[in-house]
Amino acid sequence: MKNNHLDSNVPSGRRSFMRNLLFGAFSASLSSAKLISQQEKQGARLKKGEMFYRRLGRTDLLISEISLGGSPLPAKPILYQAIERGVNYIDTSHSYMNGNSERQIGQLLKDMGRDKIHVGTKFHLRGKWSEESIISSVEGSLRRLDTDYLDVLLIHGASDEKHLTDERVLGAFEKFKKQGKYRFRGLSCHSNHHKVVKEAVECGLYDMVQLGYNVFDIRNTKKEIETYDDYLGQSGIRRLLALAKSNDVGIIAQKTLKVGGKRQNLEKYRTGTTSIFQAMLKWVLENKNLTSALTEMLTYEQLEEDLAVAGKVLSEKERVNLFHFVVENSENYCHMCGLCEINCPSHVKTTSILRYLAYYEDYKKTNLAKQAYSRLKPSEGPHSCQNCGDCERLCPYGVSIRERLKEAHSILRT
Repeated sequence: MKNNHLDSNVPSGRRSFMRNLLFGAFSASLSSAKLISQQEKQGARLKKGEMFYRRLGRTDLLISEISLGGSPLPAKPILYQAIERGVNYIDTSHSYMNGNSERQIGQLLKDMGRDKIHVGTKFHLRGKWSEESIISSVEGSLRRLDTDYLDVLLIHGASDEKHLTDERVLGAFEKFKKQGKYRFRGLSCHSNHHKVVKEAVECGLYDMVQLGYNVFDIRNTKKEIETYDDYLGQSGIRRLLALAKSNDVGIIAQKTLKVGGKRQNLEKYRTGTTSIFQAMLKWVLENKNLTSALTEMLTYEQLEEDLAVAGKVLSEKERVNLFHFVVENSENYCHMCGLCEINCPSHVKTTSILRYLAYYEDYKKTNLAKQAYSRLKPSEGPHSCQNCGDCERLCPYGVSIRERLKEAHSILRT
């Protein structure tokens, strides 16, 4: 396959990196088919109709390999067709679509049957949160979903590992558990995942984690992530997945496409009939340490595109094209490890700001991005940056953080 888009304009360092990636691509691709076959022999996957299912960690839930994100939900006909064609897990939150995501799912549960759909919803730990605020949030979610119980109750965007064992959080979880209002306990994680996920696994209190995992995790870091040497370092996310698997904690991959409902025109990365988005999902799902790839399917085209991936194996050519995509786009992609934010002498919320910028640029969630940015305190924003460069020296992935912060302020300020 000729790669006309990889020319002399690509910096030599990146071309060298690309060659290293491509060298590993072929050996990895040779084992991909064996991986799927081995999983089937071990009974790790179950096929029903056109969909494949995997067990979610130590739970008794069999989750569809393609699951549905609820921010936003697709129109009713598309939503119902997704369920009819085997999608059985929906992720939502009290904050999605001002609560309307949960309301629409509640109607879906009535129409399609509660036993056909596994629902996970989340509560935030924002501001002056308390056990009482958690309870109030979850009770509101149950009312909007019009259900007596949740399949999974999650902390939304856990970024402080201490919160996972905080008595206020555990107190709320225990009260709901005694009342039979949820079956399994989980969390989603957008940043500081190296500490948060490790704590979630090792404390033994959580059954599953929703964790950002996409093709940008294909590349190794430029330097080691100096935390928890037993588990982390280069390829930290993949090692976290293996750690979770070894403790039978389920993983659902989120932010799998890096882009949301308004998918970019990336036709130049198409491989035959396989779109770059399908290749991304195949890459995620070939990791036997996770259960499902969470996506947003807002059109019939996206529904067909994503559902066609279940059970499919990534080809060698598709893998090479993915590597080309990563090489050409990785310098602006934040992996949300949180090292820059934790070590910033000015306490700028760098990781959060870059996530909001991704919402705007890649997910096309412009209002959400601007609203989130507006909630930052002035001391947490780009103007507090001292331009010391510590963030970029610490970044394992070589992201141009200071430049991206300036772009974020220019774009997101209201």
